[in-house]
Amino acid sequence: MVIFWDGLVPVGGAFVSRRSWRQFRYRFDELRLKPLLDYARYRDTQGGLYRFIGGFESITDGHTLWIRGETLTIPVALAGAHTYVLPMPEDEALPESFDPGEEVPEQIRWDRVSLLTEGARVFVGGALVRQDDRWIFVSTKEHPLLVIFYDGNDRSLTIRAIRAGRHKNEYWNSLTPYAIVAGAFSQIIMAISFLSRPAFRLTVITAFIALFIPLFPVIPPGVLCTVLYRRLWWQARIFRAYRDLARLPLIYMPKDRMSPGTWYCRLPDGEPYGAVSYAALPEAALEQQIPLLIPEKQGRKKQGWYIFGSIPEGTSVSAPAGALPQEPQDPFATFGAIPGNPEQLARGYTIKAYILEIISGLFLLAGIGINIFFIGIIVAVLL
Repeated sequence: MVIFWDGLVPVGGAFVSRRSWRQFRYRFDELRLKPLLDYARYRDTQGGLYRFIGGFESITDGHTLWIRGETLTIPVALAGAHTYVLPMPEDEALPESFDPGEEVPEQIRWDRVSLLTEGARVFVGGALVRQDDRWIFVSTKEHPLLVIFYDGNDRSLTIRAIRAGRHKNEYWNSLTPYAIVAGAFSQIIMAISFLSRPAFRLTVITAFIALFIPLFPVIPPGVLCTVLYRRLWWQARIFRAYRDLARLPLIYMPKDRMSPGTWYCRLPDGEPYGAVSYAALPEAALEQQIPLLIPEKQGRKKQGWYIFGSIPEGTSVSAPAGALPQEPQDPFATFGAIPGNPEQLARGYTIKAYILEIISGLFLLAGIGINIFFIGIIVAVLL
């Protein structure tokens, strides 16, 4: 009973929670490849998948959101949409330090959108279809709408959504409270059932001890192992975020790149995009305050640097010279420096995250085991 209710059910919910946030990040990343809707595209469109950004203008009919862009106001059918609110950052600059717990997106029901403040920035991505003689974003079975309400500048949204779009504590998910209550209830029923039978006294004592097992990680002396578990698990979460940040520019790159170290392609609007590799971060990059996509200092001298951004026509990416990559016009295109080959960094961060998660899990189990051992000694003495 204990293993099932306090272990298997919450852990199963943790995998479901992690999968849902992985889908959120994958969907957002995938939408960055779609055209950014503006008035020119709106006038010539035949429908399809688009993304759009603007200000929250109003809600009509209780389920139609109107977003006002620079040159266009577009309606969004909220029914069936996956809607999130990204908390406001401390400032509008891209973060120099990384803490994935500062702003976790909150998923909200679409019928609660009317409670949000008008004027907030809105990102929407999905299918644009013709309904009632107008083009409107709607959710479909294959392509549910992704709607994100946020504050701050548009260019920081990509990094903020990818770095923070993950659950704070996977173990404590929607199933955990119900599992703990059901587990406690089953232990109480078991203890009461055998309470009047002296031969099963040990069973009754065991059931009552098992009733408090969810508290074992937070009571001494095992709580020391829980502290180590939480720190290691949090560091693993940071490494997973580093992995996703390193992969951000790779979504634009073709699989048949010309050669290792050469990164060049075109953005959805046709703008030339890629990376220039450097043995060391150029002084000009520091002067222009090109953001660091991964605030990581290890191995910079050995791995070199890649600066991703808009690359003027004719620039050699294998023998960099002249102007640095510039900030792309597309606000969702990754612009910044990465300390090493992003593919290799992503693999390394994945391995580190897995190792830390295994070690942290062992610490958690050790802490629970220590507490059970001491409680067992106390019960044996009392008996």
